[in-house]
Amino acid sequence: MDLPQAIFKINDQKTFRDVALKVFFHQVRHTPLYGEYVHKLKIDPAKVSSLEEIPFLPVEFFKTHSVMDEGREAEILFESSGTTGQTPAKHPVADVSLYQESFVRGFTRLYGSPENYCILALLPSYLERSGSSLVYMMDHLIGLSKHSDSGYYLDNLEELSQLLQRRNVDGQPTLLVGVTFALLDLAARAPLKLNEHIIIMETGGMKGRRKEMIRGEMHQVLRDAFGLSRIHSEYGMTELLSQAYSVGNGLFYPPPWMKILVRDPNDPFSSLPQDQAGGLNIIDLANLYSCSFIATGDLGKVHPDGGFEILGRFDHSDIRGCNLMVP
Repeated sequence: MDLPQAIFKINDQKTFRDVALKVFFHQVRHTPLYGEYVHKLKIDPAKVSSLEEIPFLPVEFFKTHSVMDEGREAEILFESSGTTGQTPAKHPVADVSLYQESFVRGFTRLYGSPENYCILALLPSYLERSGSSLVYMMDHLIGLSKHSDSGYYLDNLEELSQLLQRRNVDGQPTLLVGVTFALLDLAARAPLKLNEHIIIMETGGMKGRRKEMIRGEMHQVLRDAFGLSRIHSEYGMTELLSQAYSVGNGLFYPPPWMKILVRDPNDPFSSLPQDQAGGLNIIDLANLYSCSFIATGDLGKVHPDGGFEILGRFDHSDIRGCNLMVP
């Protein structure tokens, strides 16, 4: 069985470990930046036998280097939005079918087939630029939906509110995916008591449009405005090809080919027990032709059942470990 097939057939921790080690060896050999990073750390790949021994590449490298399999060409280039004055991350994707399979499988295992939903997207600031991996995912999911009202509602908050009212009455399962500031705008301008067959999912992001809020506070505002018992969340990054979802309890759950580990914030090459808070390292095996082992800028905590929570961000944008590649 080749690696792409093996990744999406993972169903237990032993299989995950075995496939992850194969992906690690593949990327050391074929992703030049990652291979050089491992070499700079003086790590012998042949001696790596556990997930904790695998070195995680600081996510900041996606801002300054091309992180891709040297034997392939990019089919698409994803680029982060970033904030004013910051360098955006760039993620060249060599096989976009892996991304499609990852997000469709990840969505379906939790929510069922996209074709059963009316899928509505409220993504201003994402639609207004090119290269958004979130927009690519939503385009595909909307295309899989069989409902004629599925689509984007950029600044049409009144139309969107009327549409939600119709879905409220006809009982059609509906998913509204929105960037945080836009959902808060909708809540302020068109509050509406919704039934539980309508799911509101926030993807994060204030983009300087509103005062930053902690997730729990923001969810309470949305729950109050729409009369829902819970607000769902999506966790994804430009640098990854998989997503984790929260169904409203503050915990995100990754698909079987994705795993979250915790590192000491003061030591980028350490690991912490799952019940301690620290920097989040992500293994995303779907990111096969780039780097599957990413040290993020997020602070969080992993729970015994594999769910994880986001507690904040590092104070400084650069993650330690990047200076290893400075001549």
